[in-house]
Amino acid sequence: SVEAAYGAEGANGDDDDDDVDAEDAQRALRAWEKKYQSERAWEDLEEDPVTGRLRVTSEAQTAKARERRAKMAALATSAGAAKGMIRFTYVVVDLSRAANEEDFRPNRLSVVGQCATSFIREYFNQNPLSQLGIIVARNGVAERLTELSGSPEAHAAALRNALDASGDFSLQNTLNVARTSLKSIPSYGSREVLYIVSSLSTCDPGNVWTEIAATKAAKVRVSVVAVAAELHVSRRLTEETGGTYGVSLNADHLDDLIMAHAPPPPLPEDATKSSLVQMGFPQKKHLSKDALVVGTGGEYVCPRCSGRIDELPSQCAVCRLTLVSSPHLARSYHHLFPVAPFKEYTRDEASAKEVLECKACLALIKQTDPASKCEQCSNVFCFACDCYIHEKLHNCPHCTCEREN
Repeated sequence: SVEAAYGAEGANGDDDDDDVDAEDAQRALRAWEKKYQSERAWEDLEEDPVTGRLRVTSEAQTAKARERRAKMAALATSAGAAKGMIRFTYVVVDLSRAANEEDFRPNRLSVVGQCATSFIREYFNQNPLSQLGIIVARNGVAERLTELSGSPEAHAAALRNALDASGDFSLQNTLNVARTSLKSIPSYGSREVLYIVSSLSTCDPGNVWTEIAATKAAKVRVSVVAVAAELHVSRRLTEETGGTYGVSLNADHLDDLIMAHAPPPPLPEDATKSSLVQMGFPQKKHLSKDALVVGTGGEYVCPRCSGRIDELPSQCAVCRLTLVSSPHLARSYHHLFPVAPFKEYTRDEASAKEVLECKACLALIKQTDPASKCEQCSNVFCFACDCYIHEKLHNCPHCTCEREN
């Protein structure tokens, strides 16, 4: 009977262990839900009395609008600082085994890939004269996935085909590859490295502090976005090189941290010396079928040596002249003179029942909807047009019309 009791007790113990393992597994599978539980997203929903469908409440929309407006105002505070119009940036993506963790849905690897791809396109949208390259880290080795170039689709395709995580992450190896490539960049270009790190350790073949000192001497600015937690060596790296460090709370916050590096950062005080850069504006000419071409050819013709190139902006492979188009130059101009942030429009008692009309899209602005007012031309805009003016258009349309008239 004693043996039977012991056997029953042991069986119960095994059942308890199985229950604990099942609870741990279930908790891990539901880790991605935590951000929705903490935000209590269901409280921001209400039923539309007309259609009966669920919609986001006006209070939630107003809160998000104020948060986004605060971010735009914070970016505008650096408007007086000198910024580099031509950037050379390497994005280092951690593809170690830590990227396979499932604390993001479906896993870190998928979320990081989506955020990095969105960042690549936004980077070239805001920095049309700049170039970017991708370095991936896995199995303790740094692999230069793409060279510095101005083709966002080529970078996005290469990263999409390389999303396979394994092995360890090496900070020293990736830093060495990026620094070696950036040291030949001309002095007028800003040298930057952006890390997207999932690992909580680094496996290096030598002294990583020596590599950090060499990176600082090469005037390379290194910033780190951590998916999991902060690493002391990464924090020291950003402090030594003048970069920034951020730790993500969830997938949306990770995207915000990465996208914050799309606009050009203020230049350090010792790098504010202006310099003239010789550029060429090539013409687009179709290649004759009877022409003899050495290399890939291209439809653009260099104005100096008549060499052919595939895309703009780029450097001529023959004479090394920087080749751009006039729209690229115009789109880089707004970083020097950004639009001043609009003031939040508040209605007083006299105008509480006044029907407001957005001066851009001509849509009616409800009393519960946020509105903004340009302090230069005193026109009122809806929140959607406010974001479009500051994030995409970079010009107040009415201020521009008044200057033209």
